[in-house]
Amino acid sequence: MEVVEPQSLKKLTFKSLKRALDFFSPVHGEFPSPDPESKKIRMSHKIDVEFGGIKGTAAHLSAEATRQDQAPPASAPPNVLGLPGPENAHRTENSLAVGPAIQPNNINDVGPGKSTAVIPNSLPERNLSTSALMERIPSKWPRPVWHPPWKNYRVISGHLGWVRSIAFDPSNTWFCTGSADRTIKIWDIGSGRLKLTLTGHIEQIRGLAVSSKHTYMFSAGDDKMVKCWDLEQNKVIRSYHGHLSGVYCLALHPTIDILLTGGRDSVCRVWDIRSKMQIHALSGHDNTVCSVFTRPTDPQVVTGSHDTTIKFWDLRYGKTMVTLTHHKKSVRAMALHPKEHAFASASADNIKKFGLPKGEFMHNMLSQQKTIINSMAVNEDGVLATAGDNGSLWFWDWKSGHNFQQAQTIVQPGSLDSEAGIYALSYDITGTRLVTCEADKTIKMWKEDENATPETHPLSFKPPKEIRRF
Repeated sequence: MEVVEPQSLKKLTFKSLKRALDFFSPVHGEFPSPDPESKKIRMSHKIDVEFGGIKGTAAHLSAEATRQDQAPPASAPPNVLGLPGPENAHRTENSLAVGPAIQPNNINDVGPGKSTAVIPNSLPERNLSTSALMERIPSKWPRPVWHPPWKNYRVISGHLGWVRSIAFDPSNTWFCTGSADRTIKIWDIGSGRLKLTLTGHIEQIRGLAVSSKHTYMFSAGDDKMVKCWDLEQNKVIRSYHGHLSGVYCLALHPTIDILLTGGRDSVCRVWDIRSKMQIHALSGHDNTVCSVFTRPTDPQVVTGSHDTTIKFWDLRYGKTMVTLTHHKKSVRAMALHPKEHAFASASADNIKKFGLPKGEFMHNMLSQQKTIINSMAVNEDGVLATAGDNGSLWFWDWKSGHNFQQAQTIVQPGSLDSEAGIYALSYDITGTRLVTCEADKTIKMWKEDENATPETHPLSFKPPKEIRRF
């Protein structure tokens, strides 16, 4: 038996390639001779695909034009446009006719943004361009609403560490902030004065919420604790035990007495406020749950995570309804629109809008902040504010996704420029004031510039040419 010499895969590949070339192309380095028959078939197929719909129309118009040519000039149809050509050229060769097959159904169909298609009535060898046949469609992207720019009008300094969380009182008279100095401070909205300091946590406070039905405030922090504060006695009356690691986000259900907390243990826990019992542990995320919001109707719980997904949860069974995988980076912030059935989610790659209750992707915001977005909020006027890790505060028109203002926070004297980071932000109950919590230990309050007009701050908007679907 003959021994076969072992050969490498590369050598065998080249040998196979050489045999194929020897077999199919005897003359190396030369193209095969062109076949006129196949070229003719290919060209006729191309013409048929490109202009098959108007062949009959062009022939019909050609016959019509010839008939009109023999008639007196006064009876020329109004839709034939005679163009000047060479003296010896026939008149019908240069006439352009509007094809009746693609005329609008009624006169109102032709708007200012549309133009009727023009078909050249010409000889077969004339180069027919598809651009002459296409209907001109205006951009369907909604034009943004003009919003006045926002300005910083107050800086509150009082915390001794990064300010990490914020919540507003439903009566809109005060707001509370949680900080890395382990305290919760309550401030007067009108004057910005400190009203109260609450101590009890042993790590930084990451989440705050104030109940609209009870005199309770809820706080959560890196110390794994979730606390319920009675604001009549200013002390902790309940603690909710169960998280295995730091708690990063917190939300109160608008209609039922339940509390939702998400944290580093990749679980969103649902608590009964009164009995302190854990109702559900919504498990399914592969990484930290860093944002959560609730709604009165299904999906009642929506969570965003460092695993780049957003999950809708069925609160009755504690199961996932939908998982959205559109983001490529951690979903650190989400904002529910106060009027529309929609929400926005932010990650370092993009800010995206989704419809509710099904979670259909609507569109991306038209710019990229190019930083980690820690927090976002939207008011009833459709102004979306997003806060970046680099101190950037961007304002967006909700409807169109247009970024109409890019503000940059200024650190307080004595702080480093690297401390220009915004960790949390929220509108007050009216939506006319915005409060940001920052890394330079300050709280900044923003409002709309009342002197601004569309003339002083004109809208510079260009509709996007191509929409990224993801």
